[in-house]
Amino acid sequence: MFTATTEGVKVSVQTEFQPFYSNAKQQNYVFSYKIHIENESDQTVQLLSRHWHIIDGLGFHREVIGEGVIGVQPIIEPGEKHSYVSGCNLSTFIGKMYGIYIMERVVDGKRFEVKIPEFMMSPPYLSN
Repeated sequence: MFTATTEGVKVSVQTEFQPFYSNAKQQNYVFSYKIHIENESDQTVQLLSRHWHIIDGLGFHREVIGEGVIGVQPIIEPGEKHSYVSGCNLSTFIGKMYGIYIMERVVDGKRFEVKIPEFMMSPPYLSN
């Protein structure tokens, strides 16, 4: 698991290769990732947007910017957690992702960036 904490907001990521949806002959490798966002601060926060950097094994870099996560902009109370699962397609069997969430404190509207830790994506047979 990959983890980073920014201003009391802890982001943890778990990845999983999806062989059923992948096709090496077509250079399509599919990975899922589960994100846990835990509010360890004493302020209620809302996740407004995301900015991802996705880099494949050949160094090809793409960015994804958008509102919320999978269609929602969750409000996370102190001590609570929001989790979701999403996915990524790569043209190589290895790659990495990292990024930021833009969060807002509900009490005063202050916006801040929360680091999404860099995480690797690769099939489990590569580590054997």
